[in-house]
Amino acid sequence: MIKITKASDTPTRRGPAEWFTGTVWQDPIVEAPAPARIRAVRVSFEPGARTAWHTHPLGQTLHVLTGVGRVQSEGRPVREIRPGDTVWIPPQEKHWHGAAPGNAMVHLAFQESLEGSHVTWLEQVSEEDYRAEPAA
Repeated sequence: MIKITKASDTPTRRGPAEWFTGTVWQDPIVEAPAPARIRAVRVSFEPGARTAWHTHPLGQTLHVLTGVGRVQSEGRPVREIRPGDTVWIPPQEKHWHGAAPGNAMVHLAFQESLEGSHVTWLEQVSEEDYRAEPAA
């Protein structure tokens, strides 16, 4: 049976400081019941805000809606992302993403759970890593 979840039934929540630097707001879209595994969230980052390093067991897709953001995989250069850009992060790839220093950014994040887990949070991103000049 089709289920409609009213927007008023899924309040915006602030991203916890253990997982984010700066102010981040999350608006849940879907966490489908088993056997489905999809989870989707609209994430709003204020300028300078970002995730901690993390991995996803089955990978993650990001789709930028507004603003200017950054994404980086461990050992790779920082990359700039803009509205309309879609980013695929492979399973278990250590990465972070967030807003650029002077711009807010909003993206949709899609990931699947594996054995009940959709993310493994790791250490915070250093200022040195965050402020590295994005690759062209």
